[in-house]
Amino acid sequence: MKAGQITEAANEAPMVVDTLGGRMHVHWDTQAQATPNGQLVFFTEFMATAGVFEAFVESCPLEYRSPNSPGKRDVLGTLVLAALAGHRRYAHVTALRGDAVAAQALGMTRIVSEDTVRRGLQRIDPGASEQWLLPTLMHSVREALAAPWVLDIDASIKPLYGRQEGAEIGYNPHKPGRPSHVLHTYWVGNLRLVLDVQVSPGKQHSSARARAGLACLLDELGDRRPALVRGDCGYGNEGILTVLEARSQPYLLRLRQTKNVKRLIVRQAGRADWTRADAQGWQSADAELKLDGWSRTRRVVLLRHRLRDNEPLNALRETTQLRLPIEDDAVLNGHEMWEYTVLVTDVAYPLETVAQLYRDRCDCENGFDELKNQWGLGGFTTQDIARCQTTARIMALVYNGWSWYCRAAHPEGRLEAITSRPLLLAAVGRSTSHAGSTQLYLTPLHAMTQHIKSLVGNIRKALDHVKGLAEQLPKTDRWRELLRYICASIVPSTSLQVVRPRPSLQQIATG
Repeated sequence: MKAGQITEAANEAPMVVDTLGGRMHVHWDTQAQATPNGQLVFFTEFMATAGVFEAFVESCPLEYRSPNSPGKRDVLGTLVLAALAGHRRYAHVTALRGDAVAAQALGMTRIVSEDTVRRGLQRIDPGASEQWLLPTLMHSVREALAAPWVLDIDASIKPLYGRQEGAEIGYNPHKPGRPSHVLHTYWVGNLRLVLDVQVSPGKQHSSARARAGLACLLDELGDRRPALVRGDCGYGNEGILTVLEARSQPYLLRLRQTKNVKRLIVRQAGRADWTRADAQGWQSADAELKLDGWSRTRRVVLLRHRLRDNEPLNALRETTQLRLPIEDDAVLNGHEMWEYTVLVTDVAYPLETVAQLYRDRCDCENGFDELKNQWGLGGFTTQDIARCQTTARIMALVYNGWSWYCRAAHPEGRLEAITSRPLLLAAVGRSTSHAGSTQLYLTPLHAMTQHIKSLVGNIRKALDHVKGLAEQLPKTDRWRELLRYICASIVPSTSLQVVRPRPSLQQIATG
């Protein structure tokens, strides 16, 4: 500011506002350097220490030739800030334009407009985008896959409200008749991290569209393959099974209750060797099954749970409770109504272990919902599907980085975005500069201020460990060492126990 120059804010008279708590004098100060996400500086230190953001920007195929064009760091940094802020639409980027503190923390010259972000993503070729983001996503997770882990696959529906490319009317249980995209997600079940997200038109919701991506992913993982691949009834078909069996990949998939599966349930319902699977009343039994279209016989595990106790079957028919349509009511013993689930698997784990492994998939459903509704996978829609694909993978990459950041702060358990953002991101930050030094004053708005400071202390311990190691070994992979430190501090979960193979029913029958 030149000497004698008077700012517009200082020249304006204050507004007198009578509030419920008394009179306040309001001044507009548009020249101050402030941010509502003051704790972002700790996350940017996390990325700077590991070098992941620099690698992410440098490997991006976005190029500009005009000297008046924005830098690709500004374009990508704006999208990253929008993801961290919980935005779901490009129009929400406007709310970030005045945050010069966040831009400085990411090394950006400025936060660009929503149109600049959209046009920048349009300049990236779809093939180049895939070659850029797929290895980056794998690098963000791969070091943590040394211990046994479970790969979950799922298809989520992204409703659309325009005439975008691929906006087709397909399977949409929550909004029938609404055009949509489908998000095929590959997920690290133990750590709740994303390996890849594939965006497809609304009619391509079946597992056939995820088969090629699953095969490529398993081949790329190599010796870091999962101990188990798990999926719902949309993936229990011959196409997925052959992909897994060709690679000797253990799996646990749910079957649709087709006519032949229902016939199997009828035959097995009267067995006397049902075992208790858990304390909630679930029972389990195994059998062998060969469906039409299957190339061979496979092991299946039947799970059942009693819906109502001590109530006549006729009374159940008059209610709206969903029931399994079994022809022979005598199988139900006249007074017992059961809910059945059938799983196909090639693992040799005990029945109670198989039942618990599939029930653990419920936790992954929460993760898929968090990705879609809290991390922008259900938003940032453009006319062409290629930019939707690029944005979805960028959102997944930011999610992985934030997940590792929260695990460094809180090793005892995961923190979802709805909890971690107010805790580890939100704080009023006021920046001042003097003699080449920047001072940032943080005012937390959260009630747990001391707890926040302890979490930030945990993060800085992890970063100090990596910095100290890098001084001794300058060529060390900082991101790898950071993940090793975080994984070592995480409370170890129960891993899969490898047991001896069980003989098949046919082998038992033949002696």
